[in-house]
Amino acid sequence: MGKVTGFLEIERQERGTEKPEERVHNYHEFVKPLPYGEVSQQAARCMDCGIPFCHQGCPVNNQIPDWNNLVYRDQWRTASENLHTTNNFPEFTGRVCPAPCEASCTLNIIDNPVTIKTIECQIVDRAWDEGWIQPVMAPRKTGKTVAVVGSGPAGMAAAQQLARAGHSVTLFEKADRIGGLLRYGIPDFKMEKHLIDRRVRQMQAEGVAFKTGVEVGAGVSIDQLLADYDALVLSGGAEAPRDLPIEGRSLDGIHFAMDFLTQQNKRVAGDPESKAAPSGTLTAKGKHVVVIGGGDTGSDCVGTSNRQGAASVTQFEIMPQPPVKENKMLVWPDWPMKLRTSSSHQEGCERDWSVQTRRAIGADGKITALECMRVEWQLGDGGKMNLVDVPGSEFTLKADLVLLAMGFVGPKKAGLVEQSGVELDPRGNVKAPMTSYQTSKGKIFACGDMRRGQSLVVWAIKEGRQCARGVDEFLMGSSELPR
Repeated sequence: MGKVTGFLEIERQERGTEKPEERVHNYHEFVKPLPYGEVSQQAARCMDCGIPFCHQGCPVNNQIPDWNNLVYRDQWRTASENLHTTNNFPEFTGRVCPAPCEASCTLNIIDNPVTIKTIECQIVDRAWDEGWIQPVMAPRKTGKTVAVVGSGPAGMAAAQQLARAGHSVTLFEKADRIGGLLRYGIPDFKMEKHLIDRRVRQMQAEGVAFKTGVEVGAGVSIDQLLADYDALVLSGGAEAPRDLPIEGRSLDGIHFAMDFLTQQNKRVAGDPESKAAPSGTLTAKGKHVVVIGGGDTGSDCVGTSNRQGAASVTQFEIMPQPPVKENKMLVWPDWPMKLRTSSSHQEGCERDWSVQTRRAIGADGKITALECMRVEWQLGDGGKMNLVDVPGSEFTLKADLVLLAMGFVGPKKAGLVEQSGVELDPRGNVKAPMTSYQTSKGKIFACGDMRRGQSLVVWAIKEGRQCARGVDEFLMGSSELPR
């Protein structure tokens, strides 16, 4: 907690941002940190809650009241140490997490939660600036070897925890840089990539070996890794995108969102166009862009399209428009379904709900328009919700570029997953219980989106940490790593 009466005396204050009309001309982060003194004041708003529901709202179980109190008392270094006991990479979550902790905050009952995300981000940013974050070396080596496949937040967290337990860890990544979705899916204007590079250097100093440009299941076989290492962690993410099987899908100009975002992230990283877009350049410049899918990936497509100079951007969602304000007495402290407007939407975007795309219209093999219809969700037999057309609601929208951002259906099966021979759950994810993260193949473990399905960065970090403990127990018989 902070100051006992702080929530009564101090108003909530969020970080500022550059104006939308200014920030769309570059790919830099545009959030402006608060002065340290003002952050301490925000931390003072943390109440003396009987039950700090923010704990259950946070997937990594950050000890939020503890480090809020430390920041309030100007003990920033101790706050950083506390924060890192539960979260390996708070600078990632402090930028891209939707902050379910704030939704669970007791003060959110009156729509005035503690600025937890702001405080978390500035704790870790100050810790880096002050030189407080250093490599954490294992007290002794175990002689055990572990291969981690996939370098997203789950793989990075698992690798770091296992190295700190004393194991020799090698992290394999098929791309040319470390980071997975963090690197190539999340735009730089939300999280600049030097933050990943800084953690990679820390992990290298702790003993983690990185091998990029190596695709396990293609260039290197699973059998080879099982022969060379004592344990294997699968953290390859949920890479299979949900497609849109409609007439005209094969027209030029209809692409998966990740193909579009990855290209731009590579350009921002300095890659030449031949490397950023080896299969052909995707650009929104001067085009009428339609983004299908209303989640975070869709929002990232909106922001990137505006920065590339799109003529217009429209975003469709098949679900109905959520309420602007949730019913607190019904849903708090759980994560509410409500209308969320991202920074990318503020930069310019037409949004439409309850829309189903029926057909792509084209000329000379290229997309020119989408034929759509409005739909309703109605309760059918057995309590199942059914999608029903609204008669006479057909409409056509001009489109030069269509980006499919409808989520992911699980890990890609070809190569890594098929070679491993691990059992899959009914959703097509790698089956492994949260108690051990051990798959049906004894030496193979799985975590992150590959195990739980498409989810948040903060959940990936949580799973990577827990999986590391499971691997450590498997190798050593017991573990001192935290769950």
